[in-house]
Amino acid sequence: MSQFLDKAKTYVTEKINDMAKPEARVTDVDFKRVSKDNIDYLAKVAVRNPYSTPIPICEINYSFKSASREIASGTIPDPGSLKAKDTTMVDVPVKVPYSILISLAKDIGADWDIDYQLDLGLIIDVPVIGNFTIPLSHNGELKLPTLSNMFA
Repeated sequence: MSQFLDKAKTYVTEKINDMAKPEARVTDVDFKRVSKDNIDYLAKVAVRNPYSTPIPICEINYSFKSASREIASGTIPDPGSLKAKDTTMVDVPVKVPYSILISLAKDIGADWDIDYQLDLGLIIDVPVIGNFTIPLSHNGELKLPTLSNMFA
């Protein structure tokens, strides 16, 4: 009986591993606006759902790093769901406090930009499998807003 259960577990595990899983990629990270306390950026994530049913996104966790330091992090609860057999664009707002930017002055330097790494974890509820995390990491360079951006 024990051997039968082991074979059944192995079979189910192999089938689940062979199933198509949702895939995601960061398509863009852009300046959004300046507020009195922080600079808002918006990360756009394209998530492809291979299933014929919509899949809910439970939450999104993010960590925004520059110069090997975390400058912003957060969780977005219940950001919506993924369209069936389609690619859904998911917006991830990132708020960077001014106090952090001052401490990054050396990285900002003369070119007025920030080299960053954005780490995301999209937690989705896949039928049969349960909660599944899609890990993403994206590196890039962000221009800081100028006075014309602030008053435009």
